Amino acid sequence: QVQLVESGGGLVQAGGSLRLSCAASGGTFSLWAMGWFRQAPGKDREAVASISWKGDSTYSADSVKGRFTISRDNAKNTVYLQMNDLKPEDTAVYYCAAAPRGVATLRRSGYTYWGQGTQVTVSS
Repeated sequence: QVQLVESGGGLVQAGGSLRLSCAASGGTFSLWAMGWFRQAPGKDREAVASISWKGDSTYSADSVKGRFTISRDNAKNTVYLQMNDLKPEDTAVYYCAAAPRGVATLRRSGYTYWGQGTQVTVSS
């Protein structure tokens, strides 16, 4: 049974930083592409960033380019999202997701497994 567990969320002031982690178990993490998505109250879930199974290809949403960085450690079965220069509009529940095909994508339909989410709140 595949499990994805996010951690690292919290409350931070605008301009601050957080690093989210997502620990995977129950599958072959090293072969999956991984993604981060977020959902703010009253809004649809949107893609934030994605990374291929090897880590050699990444994609980011325009709204976070230059501020957020996705990375992975296949030895630890963990994917990270480093978030810098946070803004109030980044406030959302952040979810990690796994795509067994291994191809990085910002398309939500490309992901099979999802975590439960971690709350990120940015105060102004």
